[in-house]
Amino acid sequence: MGLLGDELAFAQALTVQEHEGVMALGNRKRYPADTHLLTEGERSSHVLIILHGWVTVSLATDRGATRLILGLRGPGELLGEMAALDRHPRSATVRALGPTEAQVIGGDAFRRFLALHPRVSGLVIRQLTFRLRSADQERSALASLTVLQRLAHRLIELSKPDSSGPYSPSSWGTSASSASSTAPSPATSSAPSAARSVVHLAQDELAATVGATREAVAKALRLLRTQNIVRTGNRMVEILDPTLLALLADGHQE
Repeated sequence: MGLLGDELAFAQALTVQEHEGVMALGNRKRYPADTHLLTEGERSSHVLIILHGWVTVSLATDRGATRLILGLRGPGELLGEMAALDRHPRSATVRALGPTEAQVIGGDAFRRFLALHPRVSGLVIRQLTFRLRSADQERSALASLTVLQRLAHRLIELSKPDSSGPYSPSSWGTSASSASSTAPSPATSSAPSAARSVVHLAQDELAATVGATREAVAKALRLLRTQNIVRTGNRMVEILDPTLLALLADGHQE
């Protein structure tokens, strides 16, 4: 399970010439917070390269209104490449977490560019393979792990000091960064200990990252609180016992 890609972002993996060439194919577009940049099921073939801001990539589950967030994507990330290549309906929804800017490139122009630049085409194929495997892992976790296990996994991932993203500990206190500009405002209650990790997410947002209902996540958090594993506040989960949380993620019962 993992919301944040471990590989170098697409735009950052390009040479200077490749970067200039692909950016020249499109135009910049700004999106307000909560706007859908791409919508699951729609028929369009353009691709996006995120320039500023962060977005979520999610899909509908079999549980009606519940959505599963498959990934968080930030500056340099390529989105929409699958529909550009196979011309099928969009497989996921991309939503802006905050004000976001992206380079919009038509599908035909993007395909022609890939045909003329085999190395870039290889980067796209590698990214597609990585994301498909990651999506399969998320679906497998949804089917085989309990809500408590999935929640523990997600809290561990998002609380790592060296993680990037709008919800990570490193994105707070650096307002000039694009990540912090798209993150929710930190709680105004008593500040957690600097030695502990904190995930800045509301319960409904946290529920979407594990493909569960808000009620199920609230129940799991209550259990973690009673065992003094976490402390919760306004849009905040503080990790008090990361070792025990990791054991729960691996399926050990308290």
